[in-house]
Amino acid sequence: MEHQSNDLLALAGLLKPLNEDDDEETDQPVSGVATLGPGSIGPPKISPQVQAATPSTDPNANSTSNSKDIWNVDEIPVGSECEDPGDPRPQPEYDILFQQDISTEDIFLQMGRKDPTSASCPFMKVSIRLPDTQYSDVELDVTAKYLDCRSPKYKLGLHLPHPVDSQNGKAEWDSSKELLTVTLRMNRQYDFLNT
Repeated sequence: MEHQSNDLLALAGLLKPLNEDDDEETDQPVSGVATLGPGSIGPPKISPQVQAATPSTDPNANSTSNSKDIWNVDEIPVGSECEDPGDPRPQPEYDILFQQDISTEDIFLQMGRKDPTSASCPFMKVSIRLPDTQYSDVELDVTAKYLDCRSPKYKLGLHLPHPVDSQNGKAEWDSSKELLTVTLRMNRQYDFLNT
């Protein structure tokens, strides 16, 4: 079946009747809508003179902060003071694994509330491969949300996926594999439900 251009014009006429007074300009957006753009998103802009004269109603605003500050101290993530983008040392390979405490009743009787998900894991193990490194050259610092491991050849600044107990961790060095394994107990909000 062959369609001709007259058929297409007839179909177009059914969908949108043509008027003699119509021209291409009427298809353009209305002027009120046309003024909207990416700059229109968000609250209206206030000039600096009006903003300086208006007192701040923000309860989080700190009156002692410098007006030229870009961010507040609270907005800086934990561990960012250890990050140095100018440091040429490469980041070593690492793995983060979750470890469960399993007893015989969990395996054979399945009486506990533990399941195979990471929600039932009280420990986090971070394994860091440090080739050509001696144990005495490794510096390790762990805070609640950040792990900092440095050696003469490598530097690792790792934001941890969950808060940990930084005071009661355990680190093991395997000299044959040149592997540092750090085991940390996690301090998550609802861990008491999964123990």
